[in-house]
Amino acid sequence: MIIDGPSGAWGAIDERTSSRDRDIARVKVYLHAGQLFAASDPCEITTILGSCVAVCLFDPSRRLGGANHYLLPIRPGAAHASPRFGNVAIAELLERLVGLGSRKRDLGAKVFGGATLTGGARAVAGGLGAKNVELARDVLAREGLPIIAEDVGGERGRKIVLRTDDGIVWVKKL
Repeated sequence: MIIDGPSGAWGAIDERTSSRDRDIARVKVYLHAGQLFAASDPCEITTILGSCVAVCLFDPSRRLGGANHYLLPIRPGAAHASPRFGNVAIAELLERLVGLGSRKRDLGAKVFGGATLTGGARAVAGGLGAKNVELARDVLAREGLPIIAEDVGGERGRKIVLRTDDGIVWVKKL
């Protein structure tokens, strides 16, 4: 499945772009839990999510983007400021993209993950996956970053692949 936003948002795959896309050599990066990556060069970021969440940010005017993969929503007061926590991971990803030359107002977000892998009752009660998704939505809204697309929740994990140069994300349910 290809997740893409409204027509024109982050580009779409069509005949005009497919031959060009085959000619681009993208560096491949795998994100483990608690990591993030941003690049101005064409890259392909892959990660696998369960209750964790990945926030992908993309700047279409500068053709740069990045993603994070966090495990827990909020860093407890005394804990190390690690991208294992959503509030830290989203802030660090945003900071890196601005450092690469993006302007915050030009960024859009896609959010993935937040599954409830233990089944039924916890999904209704707001388990860890739901809390991770809620944190992403809250932080992105507070930062004024629109969510262009999302594939969140449910009872199955996901594999995602983000292309940093055009913002297209592929999602495969596991």
